[in-house]
Amino acid sequence: MSLAGEPLLTSAELRELESRHADLPLMARAGLAAARWASELALPREGPVLVVAGPGNNGGDAFVLATLLREWGHVVDLVFAGDPTAQPRDALAARTVYLETGGQILPAIPNGRPWRLIVDGLFGIGLSRAPEGRPAALIDEMNTLSSRLRTPVLALDCPSGLDADTGHVAGVVVRASQTISFIANKPGLLMADGPDHCGEIKVARLDLTVDTAPGHVIERDDFASELRPRRFNSHKGTYGSAGILGGAHSMVGAVFLSGRAALTLGAGRVYLGVMAPDAPSLDARQPELMLRKPESLLGTDLTALACGPGLGTSLQAVKLLEMALGLPLPLVLDADAINLLAYEGNLQTALATRQAPTLLTPHPAEAARLLDVDHEAVNARRLAAAKDIVERFHCHVVLKGCGTVVASPDGRWWVNRTGNPGLATAGSGDVLTGIVTSLLAQGWPIVPAALAAVHLHGLAAEERVAAGDGPCGLTAGELVAPARRILNRWIADAGKDTAY
Repeated sequence: MSLAGEPLLTSAELRELESRHADLPLMARAGLAAARWASELALPREGPVLVVAGPGNNGGDAFVLATLLREWGHVVDLVFAGDPTAQPRDALAARTVYLETGGQILPAIPNGRPWRLIVDGLFGIGLSRAPEGRPAALIDEMNTLSSRLRTPVLALDCPSGLDADTGHVAGVVVRASQTISFIANKPGLLMADGPDHCGEIKVARLDLTVDTAPGHVIERDDFASELRPRRFNSHKGTYGSAGILGGAHSMVGAVFLSGRAALTLGAGRVYLGVMAPDAPSLDARQPELMLRKPESLLGTDLTALACGPGLGTSLQAVKLLEMALGLPLPLVLDADAINLLAYEGNLQTALATRQAPTLLTPHPAEAARLLDVDHEAVNARRLAAAKDIVERFHCHVVLKGCGTVVASPDGRWWVNRTGNPGLATAGSGDVLTGIVTSLLAQGWPIVPAALAAVHLHGLAAEERVAAGDGPCGLTAGELVAPARRILNRWIADAGKDTAY
């Protein structure tokens, strides 16, 4: 499968790329791209533009921007938070040009100015710790001014105080309304705290091409080859048999949610192995689902199986999960299946020796149990945590959360941009499990199935919120119908170019 999506580069990868193009005027290109967008943002308002420049190359970009804005007729107030004797060569040159063309550097942000735009050029991707001292005070001041005056804030490359690799915020951070990311997008802008601080993101390529990168944004092209119209000459067996194992006492709803999603997203048959002895023999809302005893489900001729929704952590659950790990078919492990895996060495051994594809779909707390760390450590390094799980358990991973990460054993990884806070609701993960299991049952390879399911899950939430059904109060079951509509729309679009 080709890597068709927008590339994502870590800070280390960006610096390596920049070092290979050190002969190019990248700072001039970055400053020009940022100045053009800044001019657009500033034009509808009155007053000067406030530029806050930092000590490194991000500050150099800010000096180039300030010089151009003045040349184009904007009034610019620039505050420099750095030591002019310690600036990198290109940043020092940009500062010199700014001063030689009549620009002035102010010792502090002036009071009482009606700023039309605030430009954050303090740190960009150059800071991986909490800002301190004067830079921290400037960040607080920029945020206060933006809030009080309702002034847009344009961050250069990355809002200062946000880790561009992880999306983690360790202290104060700029709350940008717009972010211009140079050369490529960065994973930290799209995950964890990133989406709450970046606002609208534009990427300025600076006339560079990113030929290869292990990381990408999930896009439809990543799984477009699987979006094939159904043939008239087909039957339910053509579209596979999905199994969902779970539903212990008081948690039967979880397995029903997964089963409904699997059926609605196209699996030909869906079997539920329900553990609760007092569970109903029929899902009255979805009577097409076929309910089985758990052991009977594992003996059914399935094309994909999911274990975990409402599974519980009983001895019976351990035994059933061990049996499931021994089946030669695509397997999705979620919820309590992941919790059991974290504590049972024999299950870990069974997982490591599986030949068939396996997908783990933990949320951060479950990932923390797998890695034996605090869940805050997972949230602070989501991409690294996903890669650690892949390496430790020899499987594919969907690490759920803001900016869901999909990671593969071959080193590739993706970040999802779809979705909204409406997904923060009980059962949302069960629906995702049902979607991906359905696609696997229909014969999709594991990576396209994971990417499509995650992307589709988020788009379904976006559609419901656009209709006024969230984010507050959106329920997991409401995601299933829009997910089906979107999938069928994708297939119809793909079919327009298909000839029989």
